[in-house]
Amino acid sequence: MSEPEATIPLTKGSTDKPATDWWAEIKSFAWLILAVLAVWSFIAKPFYIPSESMMPTLIKGDRLVVTKYPYGWSYVSPAPMHLLPFIHGRLFGKMPERGDVVILKPPTEDSDYIKRVIALPGDRIEVREGLIILNGVPIKRVQIASAMIPIDANVPCASAQEAPFLITGKDGKRYCDLPRFRETLPTGVSYDTIDVGYHPGIPDDFPETTIPAGHVFVMGDNRDESADSRVPAFEMGLGGPIPWENLGGRAEFISFSYDGSTNFLNPLTWFSALRHGRAGTSLHPHRETPAG
Repeated sequence: MSEPEATIPLTKGSTDKPATDWWAEIKSFAWLILAVLAVWSFIAKPFYIPSESMMPTLIKGDRLVVTKYPYGWSYVSPAPMHLLPFIHGRLFGKMPERGDVVILKPPTEDSDYIKRVIALPGDRIEVREGLIILNGVPIKRVQIASAMIPIDANVPCASAQEAPFLITGKDGKRYCDLPRFRETLPTGVSYDTIDVGYHPGIPDDFPETTIPAGHVFVMGDNRDESADSRVPAFEMGLGGPIPWENLGGRAEFISFSYDGSTNFLNPLTWFSALRHGRAGTSLHPHRETPAG
């Protein structure tokens, strides 16, 4: 007669899931954060447009991709910017080209600005009645069709400069119908600007200045509402040419854009608030035949 087979008693909890290794989870999360910061510091990062200073190229609510490597890396490269004190020089440094759209740290503030590079070291620049004179020659500037920017929560067209240009279009929608000018630099790159008219003094007049070595002169495309190199630091401007170490990267393209009606608690608005037609727009200036 055969002996009965031995049975292995089941112990309580033998089918329970293993305990969570919280330390391993924390380490994994920390590595993820470090990887994101490394990408933001050395390769590319997102950027949000908070103001009207770069209209019509960029409008409030646009989200951009900014690459960090085109000009090399400096003390403002780590993400977020403002972690390090000023340090001279750039690693694998390269000057931007005239017409590039760049993010930068103002010399006297811990914030991020976005502007367009107009003049490089050795250039002589003057602004006379709103017209840029570069190395003694007025740049080409032609008025073109107005910028019909749709009104929404992010673009209310409510500032003193913009309000007179608020219109209702033939489609029944409201627009900010702003005067638009196309500028072309001597290298042949062109871009659109907004200029509502001449007002004596800064920013429409700026005395001739020679850009020092290692500096660049930047301006916003919205010439009447930009705190840039034309505007003194005490008025929230850049106070003249800025050190190239303060450049944080080059704006490449718009990734997506919001009209300001997003409600964080309502996921449906994350999609309904998207502005159509702006995603993928390149921020590199157009290139035309160089002048003369």
